[in-house]
Amino acid sequence: MIQIRIHGRGGQGVVTAAELLASAAFLDGLYAQAFPLFGVERSGAPVQSFVRLDKKPIITREQIYRPDILIIQDDSLLAVKEILVGIKPNSILIINSRTKKTDLASKLKNKIKRHNIYPSPATEIALELLGKNLVNTVILGSFAQVTKLISLKSLLAAITDKFADKGKEIINKNKNAVLKSYQYEEKE
Repeated sequence: MIQIRIHGRGGQGVVTAAELLASAAFLDGLYAQAFPLFGVERSGAPVQSFVRLDKKPIITREQIYRPDILIIQDDSLLAVKEILVGIKPNSILIINSRTKKTDLASKLKNKIKRHNIYPSPATEIALELLGKNLVNTVILGSFAQVTKLISLKSLLAAITDKFADKGKEIINKNKNAVLKSYQYEEKE
């Protein structure tokens, strides 16, 4: 079973990101589970959601304490000590950041291997293609490219389905943003 924890701030679409990830995985033939952790969150407050993926039915319903993959939609959250709780040396971190992989590794004080850290310019892409800093779909393009756990085709189909009531323009903007993040490669 692959366990994924998504961190962001209220209003960044953390819950939607989890739903889209689970939907794409389901379209690829996997069992999937997505759920948020709600409290009295407000816009800008730290929020998290969880996703589990497996080839067999998922029975457990608890929060994810030892993630295989951590998606961080706002790199300022790296300053919050609790964000990295439970990560394993081989966990994968996908971080919305323009900071280089080596600099992120130093910032994380070697809690994770440098080759398991993947910066994504999700904010930059979102501002350019969506016109606002809404990175949830964008960073999933990076997730698909890095992990190969979901196909790009299924991710785009999940976006089409999820945003059907928002119209073709919103759907196409999100698809283009996902494609751009999927194709991104850090220059070292």
